[in-house]
Amino acid sequence: MSVNKKESKVTIGHVFKTIIWPRKKYLIIGLILIIISRLSGLVLPYASKILLDDVIPQGDMDKLKWLIIAIVVAIVIQSITSFALTQILSVEAQNLIAQLRVKVQKHIIRLPISFFDNTKTGELVSRIMSDVEGVRNLVGTGFAQMIGGIFTSIICLVLLILISPWMTLYVLLPVAIFGMISLKAFGKIRPIFRERGKINAEVTGRLTETLGGIRVIKGFNAEEQESRTFEMGVNRLFLNVKQSLITTSLVTSSATLLLGLASAGIMGIGGYMIMNEEMTFGDFLAFTLYLGFLIAPILQMSNIGSQLTEAFAGLDRTEEIMNTPPEDDDINRNFRINNLAGDIIFDRVSFSYEEGKEVVKNISFTAPAGTVTALVGTSGSGKTTIAGLAASFLNPESGLITIDGHDLQQISLENYRSHLGVVLQDDFLFEGTIRENILFPRPGATEEQLQQSVQAAHVQEFTDRFESGLDTLIGERGVKLSGGQRQRIAIARAILADPKILILDEATSNLDTESETLIQASLKELMKGRTTFVIAHRLSTIRQADQILVIEQGHIAEQGRHDDLIEKKGRYHQLYTYQARI
Repeated sequence: MSVNKKESKVTIGHVFKTIIWPRKKYLIIGLILIIISRLSGLVLPYASKILLDDVIPQGDMDKLKWLIIAIVVAIVIQSITSFALTQILSVEAQNLIAQLRVKVQKHIIRLPISFFDNTKTGELVSRIMSDVEGVRNLVGTGFAQMIGGIFTSIICLVLLILISPWMTLYVLLPVAIFGMISLKAFGKIRPIFRERGKINAEVTGRLTETLGGIRVIKGFNAEEQESRTFEMGVNRLFLNVKQSLITTSLVTSSATLLLGLASAGIMGIGGYMIMNEEMTFGDFLAFTLYLGFLIAPILQMSNIGSQLTEAFAGLDRTEEIMNTPPEDDDINRNFRINNLAGDIIFDRVSFSYEEGKEVVKNISFTAPAGTVTALVGTSGSGKTTIAGLAASFLNPESGLITIDGHDLQQISLENYRSHLGVVLQDDFLFEGTIRENILFPRPGATEEQLQQSVQAAHVQEFTDRFESGLDTLIGERGVKLSGGQRQRIAIARAILADPKILILDEATSNLDTESETLIQASLKELMKGRTTFVIAHRLSTIRQADQILVIEQGHIAEQGRHDDLIEKKGRYHQLYTYQARI
């Protein structure tokens, strides 16, 4: 489920209510500025008429001086208003883009784990960074120019009718045909822009994976293969852009043709009327210039229309992801536990990632507060899924999980996870310093608390060898550290979090024997008084667990302490003796 399957289509009403109306102050100022700018622009055609019909025939030098002053003032006003318009609306448009990016990121980060399991990271980056870019045309100068263009066209139309109703009627025919072509074209282009966003997200997603897995690519000499995959994606993007360019150029070309024919006709009609003294040279020049002011916004509409269509397509995709319900959206999740003890009970719990393929089947067990429950079994048996259910990353399809007697699905996720600590198999570290990574769960922790967690996880054993110590930069995902070093930082992070419930997923899998011995003591200290779930292939790490659950194909095959299970000589005994031989 990369996104909500139902396609969202943003309406003009929705955009007006959520984007345009809240910024009405900026848009009103913008519209006032553009109206002043366009009215100033209309001074030139009128001044040209006066120049030809009154000033030149009468040789009025005084009137010529004032006419030139009026034109210069109009040009200055146009320049100032255009500058102010760009500053006010363009800046607000970028502010809106920033706000939308934050809003989308906040929503995406609250989506369930299952969503991220099925969606590429790069695709989500594209959703957050690229899809919202188009809204600059709704709030920026594009929208204001469209409204200003309509306003200018109406004024020019009135002035054209006053000069010559017949010539104006002739002009309106090609303009009407152009309008019909534009509406049809922009209706077709919106799905193309939507598809472009989708392709762009897929290409970005693959590129992110490629760069993240560069060691694997080089290790298997697969550079050429990855380049071909990327090239195919880029070509799909090119074909989509080509399709939209064809549609847009059709609109522009039809405008040039139709309005060109209108201009040719006007020359003929105007020439005939001047020769019959039904129109002055000044009237004809003014009509031609006003016609330019009428046509310019219409030609501009094809570009602005394309921008607005792109904006709506981006908003469609943004709305699509915003309609995906977050994991904490459940109104039943409102209960808070203030003094959490950590008693966890699984009562006939089942779960499946795909319908009809249960990974966990009707499991029941109790993990009393402060005890260690070890989950063992072959790969794919359901161990990590059980830990994910205990961490509330997943929700059971049937059965009940309780914490201190309360249904886990009714407890606020924020409240429950504030008591949770995890050390995962892939021990994810963020780019930055070792210090920043350990402080991640508690940025406000004291230096003394930080040092305690560093000592407990034996992190200082390798940071002391680094020139910058805890302030050493570790690279993306901790690439500059060994697996064991990354794991010890992850354990230090969990120790600092001081959780009531602890999930250790293969927490010692990347450690050598010496490091493992050091970490075992740390983990023993960490697990004291905490309800802990340990997943481990190395059975030597869980001998001291309060209970061991042997998971086979989603069922609990055996349950008990290490010594008891060894005596039974069942499945656990098989696993343990097999590992001992290795």
